[in-house]
Formats: sequence, C-alpha cells, structure tokens
Amino acid sequence: MPTPSQLRPTRPKPLLIAGEWVHETPTYLRSINPATGETNFEVCAASEAHVDAAVKAAKAALAAPSWQKMLPHHRAQRLSKIADIILSRADELARLQMIENGKVLSECKSQVTSAAAVFRFFAGACETLGSEITPSRGNYLCMTVYEPYGVVAAITPWNSPLTMEAQKIAPILAAGNAAILKPSEVTPSCAIELGRIALDAGIPPDILNILPGGPEIGRALVNHIGVGMVSFTGGTTSGRNIAVAAAERLIPVTLELGGKSPHIVFSDANLDAAINAIIVGIFEGTGQSCIAGSRLFVQRGILNTVLSSLLAKTRELRVDLPDAAGAQVGPLASFLHRERVENMVSAATKEGGEILTGGMRPVGQNLAKGAFYLPTIIVGIDNRATIAQQEIFGPVLCVLPFDDEEDLIEQANNSAFGLAAGIWTADYQRAWRVARALEAGTVWINTYKQTSIAAPFGGFKESGIGREKGLQGIRTYQQAKAIYWGMSDQFEGGFALKP
Repeated sequence: MPTPSQLRPTRPKPLLIAGEWVHETPTYLRSINPATGETNFEVCAASEAHVDAAVKAAKAALAAPSWQKMLPHHRAQRLSKIADIILSRADELARLQMIENGKVLSECKSQVTSAAAVFRFFAGACETLGSEITPSRGNYLCMTVYEPYGVVAAITPWNSPLTMEAQKIAPILAAGNAAILKPSEVTPSCAIELGRIALDAGIPPDILNILPGGPEIGRALVNHIGVGMVSFTGGTTSGRNIAVAAAERLIPVTLELGGKSPHIVFSDANLDAAINAIIVGIFEGTGQSCIAGSRLFVQRGILNTVLSSLLAKTRELRVDLPDAAGAQVGPLASFLHRERVENMVSAATKEGGEILTGGMRPVGQNLAKGAFYLPTIIVGIDNRATIAQQEIFGPVLCVLPFDDEEDLIEQANNSAFGLAAGIWTADYQRAWRVARALEAGTVWINTYKQTSIAAPFGGFKESGIGREKGLQGIRTYQQAKAIYWGMSDQFEGGFALKP
C-alpha cells in the first residue's frame, strides 16, 4: 500500500489538456495534509489561456468520428473500463483523497468503491437508454431523441472528490458530451488521476480535460463562449453567481448546493437505531457533507432521554489521524475551514447556545498539528438562530425540541435549504404525511444517508437546481429533440393548395 511519501511526485502535478500533460504553469497550488499541516505536493494551476485551449480542444474532439460516431455500447465499454481501473488502484486513490481532505481511510476506501459503481451504472445506462416513440396525432411518426449539450464544465468541491467527480464525469461522458473538470484547489489530485484513468480506458484524449485552479478558473469556464452547460457542486453563494452568469448566456446549469437537513425523532421511534443514525448522519466525514443531519428535532417528551444517550455515544467517538486503526472522525479539510466552524460555534454561544460536548480542538500531541475539531452538540437555541439556519459543514449538531407534527413541519421547513431530511417513527401513516410535507429532495424514513446511484439526487429551494444520479442523471446532460416522419406521399397539413 503506498504511503503519503510515495504518493509525493518529484515535480508539480500537471494539468491535462487535449490528452497532453502540462507540467509548467505561471502559478502553482499547494496541497496541504489537514491531519499534519505538511505540504503533500505542488500542483500546476490553470490560467485563462489554459481554459481557452481546453475548451477549443474539447469542441474539436466532439466533432471527431472517434467520439461523435462512437456507438453507445462502445462508449459504455470505456466507462466500464474506467470502473475496472479505479478498483485496481483503490488503495492509492483512497490514500490520495485522505491526505488531501482528511477523511478517515475507511470512508475513503468506501468512496473508491462508490466511484467505480457510478461509472458502472452509467455505462449500463449509456448502453440501454433508447429514443422514444411519442403518440401520433396525424399521419406521421414522431420520435424523441436526445443530443449532448457539447462541452460541459464540471466544477467539484473538496469534501468527497472521488465520488463527486465520478457523479459528474460518468453521466457527462455517457450522454455524449466532452467534459472540462475543475476540481477544488484544496483537493485537485483525484481529478488528475481520473484524467489518467480515462486515457488508460480509451476515452479519446480531448474529451476529458482537467484544470486545477482557483475560483477564477471556474468563472472563466462559466463565461467561456464554447461551454454549453455547467454542472456545479458547492456552496450556495457560488452556485447563485454561476446561475446568474449562465442565465446571461442562456445555457443550462445543474447546481447541487448546501443543506441544513432536519433529522427528526418522534416519541415512538426506535431510539437505539435513531441515535446511531444521528451520530453517523452528522459526524461521519467530520460533518463535511451536504446531507449531514445538522438540525436534530426531537419530540419534547423524549428530549432528555435522547440527549443522554447521544452525549454518551458522541464522547466515545475516536477522533484521530485518518489512517489510525479505528479512527472514526478525522480533521476538517483545511485550517481555514476549521476557523470558520469555530467562529460559528462561538457566535452560537452569544445567541444563547449551550455546548454540551465538544466545541474545541482535541487535546493530544499527535493531533496538535492538524485541523481537528471535536464532535459538538449545541442546545438552548431555537430554529431562528444563525447556527440553525446557516450551513456549518462541520461536526456540529444543533438539537431543537418540537411538540407535535404541525410544529415540527413548520420548523423543519423554515430554512432556505431543502436538500435532505430524516424521519424516525413507528407510525407509517405519519411517516408518509411528514415525508410528503417536508421540502427536501431526499427523505429517509427510519434510516439515514443511505444512497443509491440509481435514484435521482438534488435539492429544493436554495439547495439547488436539477438532478444528478439515476436515469435522470444522464438526461440532465442531454437536450431533447423531436423528429417527425411524414407517412404519406403527399404533404398533409396547413391550408389547402390547388393541385
């Protein structure tokens, strides 16, 4: 198994443009290990000139027979080959993500498997999705076919690059587009390796370009005249700016943005299962998940019971170096992000919040150099508090009581976000009513964070626009075209003409 030192290259990691590796750029990014504060390596940073070159190469590649005329089952073979190569390099890819964003190694390994499954699913979709015959209202045959948008800019975040990048690139390519992937400047390396894997799998060289860089590269992509669609996962503010820029150009966007997901426990719930799910739902990945159950609503009559058990189990969580045996919670992905989380928790105490556990950096020499922060539980606030309304993206759980179903729905929906929600109850009728009433793109009943690549994923309200994953995920990157075939030797329609 490769160690971090073995993963460190002797020169900066490159860009990938038109199948060529670019090793020299005017500026460079520094990849920092958030568990130790050490530099992993330098990475070439793209410029606007690189954006222009990549877009032009991708547009040219789309017109080439090697991609435009490739039959779907041949495209599927290459996507499936990507999955095979990902699995063959599983240990290396897992460690690469771990040293860049601090996720514990066990979760990184799981995400490698998920990334491969994404490519496998969209390979199947690519090969089996067909055109449609629509009902005729005359002497003609009408077909609906689906065409690619062209060059798609995919912009991904730092919290789960292995899966996030797979969830964009696999359907973009399956749909027949070319892709330019701009990974987060915090975690650029998994994207670079995905580019290498795509080349090894037989994807034509210009079809997938990799451009690490800062926010200015994202803006350059969104505004480039050659980009036909933008797919973005990240913060709501950035998503709103991208939507404005795309609207001015009249190009489609898919936006998977923030969340402030309500995790709900009714008094008749299976409390043992619910509490375990609550802990995983907020503290897995150090809380850096858009679907983290960061607002816990507990029916008032069982609040003390739930808190007692929740506190005991939270304090037992092992916060440690990501590759330490038994580690459950690693560092936050960067020192800057830890500072943001700390500031939000401090502000919550000024609004009356009480920290029951956590709320500080862990004590211990082996963790002192990393961006660690203890799992934190806050009570004493209401749903209007800033920390209950804004996404923290860290290991911080806000606990709020509710009285009845009506009170719960009003509080849970009182948020700018609507990405996910969880419900725990033994009453199936209530579960159905509440699930339908919640303004969220995904609702779990008596479970949490169970996901399937076969199901559509996206948000309501400020949590985003459009859907990824599932069969809808491939259609997201295609535009529908109606084709009419006349079935008569004579023209039929319009006003009558003399023979």
